[in-house]
Amino acid sequence: MERRNREVDDGMIEKVVSINRVSKTVKGGRVMKFSALVVVGDGKGTIGFGLGKAGEVPEAIRKGIEAAKKNMHKIEMKGTTIPHEVIGAFGAGRVLMHPAPEGTGVIAGGPVRAVLEAAGIKDIRTKCLRSNNPCNVVTATFNGLCSLTSAESVASKRGKTVKEIFG
Repeated sequence: MERRNREVDDGMIEKVVSINRVSKTVKGGRVMKFSALVVVGDGKGTIGFGLGKAGEVPEAIRKGIEAAKKNMHKIEMKGTTIPHEVIGAFGAGRVLMHPAPEGTGVIAGGPVRAVLEAAGIKDIRTKCLRSNNPCNVVTATFNGLCSLTSAESVASKRGKTVKEIFG
């Protein structure tokens, strides 16, 4: 598992989460190719991830970055952390995410850390449950972050003020 970070001139943070060599057996023997899982974010609450596959590693990374930029989503943040606890799920992967007080830092494993750092979240505690497959963990983290809602959005949907909701 290899990790690379790049910040491009357009302000996007690109992180290569994993590179995997895959092979296909054909009549003439084995054909080797590479798949790259890439996370892209602006560090201000917008993230995306993509999977690129190609015959060479740089080409797979480029394709992954293009796929990630097509799959960008804005997430809710409360200062430097998330507004509430959430469990993201995808396939067998589950990721538990807790908001943390300022100064805690990012307490997370490899694939989850890449997603959170690209999103710009500075204080959070996480735990990977069940699967540790990077593709499932990244997708579960992404799904969990996309499902976050702020108190203001919940209040506006209910036609109340934030003070009425919290009591």
